[in-house]
Amino acid sequence: MAADSSIATTGLGGDEATGMSIMSLVGQADLVVQGVMLILLLSSLWSWAVIFQKVWRFRSLNSRARVFEREFWSGAALDDLYRRLGTQPDNPMSAAFAAGMEEWRDAPRPSRASSASALLTRVGKVMSLTAEREIELVERHLSSLATIGATAPFIGLFGTVWGIMGSFQAIALTKNTTLAVVAPGIAEALLATAFGLIAAIPAVVAYNKLSSDVDRYAGRVSTFTDEFTVVLSRELDDGQGGYDATRAA
Repeated sequence: MAADSSIATTGLGGDEATGMSIMSLVGQADLVVQGVMLILLLSSLWSWAVIFQKVWRFRSLNSRARVFEREFWSGAALDDLYRRLGTQPDNPMSAAFAAGMEEWRDAPRPSRASSASALLTRVGKVMSLTAEREIELVERHLSSLATIGATAPFIGLFGTVWGIMGSFQAIALTKNTTLAVVAPGIAEALLATAFGLIAAIPAVVAYNKLSSDVDRYAGRVSTFTDEFTVVLSRELDDGQGGYDATRAA
């Protein structure tokens, strides 16, 4: 009898352990709590998709920027570089360069200092606007990480509150306050909070890091825009209002 009792106790413990597994808790949870968990799971998957895409994107952009800067400062004619880029530049820096070169090539050569200053200002403005549009494309979907990071804990908390309310209702119906009655409902409720934190923490960390990368890259493009206008200004000064064929034509 003692052995049978021991076996029965062991079996009961195994059933309780199985009932408290994560999958079992999700399956036994209230429909509202399950809905909250599903939303948080989808949010987490989306955030990781954005994270991996942005990490790969920034590596590609930085690599292409290094190649472009090396070609730009190699001393080759700007028109040759412009022709190689074609009409479809593959990164914001080369897109800004192409826009500036198009404005520079189409504008008449200035004969006065005031006209030269206006031309350089116009070229710089065109490049800045092009760079801003390109950076906006780089930032696409990045704000969703901030949204997930800010809202996921509260969504999980809502699931927790709802689950605990269900546990109290179970206590009221059964008039039984033993741990066996309360524990499953509380565990299901707390699992919703865990899902919220799992979705929010990587999203917040990634958003801060990727936002910093965007700002750093935008600054790099802005610096290149200023450098390019300086090069054009030097061309105007060297040619006394003309256009140096060895460097820019």
